Amino acid sequence: MIRDATQDDIPEIRAMIRELAAYERAVEQARATEEQLREALFGERPAAHVVIAEDDGSGEVVGFALWFPRFSTWTGTRGMHLEDLYVRPQARGAGHGKALLATLAAICTRSGYERFEWWVLGWNRPTIDFYKSLGVELLEEWKVCRLSGGPLEELAAQAPVATESG
Repeated sequence: MIRDATQDDIPEIRAMIRELAAYERAVEQARATEEQLREALFGERPAAHVVIAEDDGSGEVVGFALWFPRFSTWTGTRGMHLEDLYVRPQARGAGHGKALLATLAAICTRSGYERFEWWVLGWNRPTIDFYKSLGVELLEEWKVCRLSGGPLEELAAQAPVATESG
């Protein structure tokens, strides 16, 4: 079963984020607190949305997908960015990942979004193969750019005019 997350799911969401980070060999980077997640997902201006996968028999939370809208200047339309998709190891192969992605695809089409995009680590062959089985197009020519920490602060200090955007 797939359902929208509630505030009661915050501890499970945070736990699965940490499990995903451990799988991706970056657990030290998963620093989000329950309070931060509560504000980001259920605050006055939610930054993201989450759907939860539950085991049909036990009702146990076995996975989640966290997404947020994006905008394409080329198409002039909104799209969806999938930030995290995770299914717990004991529940893999039972269709939960596909059900989560199908739910997000339905949200996309219902919302008039033209694109549904996300990133995958190049070494994660089982996941890449799963995505390919769904007809996903891998955009090999694009590279992810990230500015954070000291370099972000240094560039921000060079801004000619302070802005209040966002």
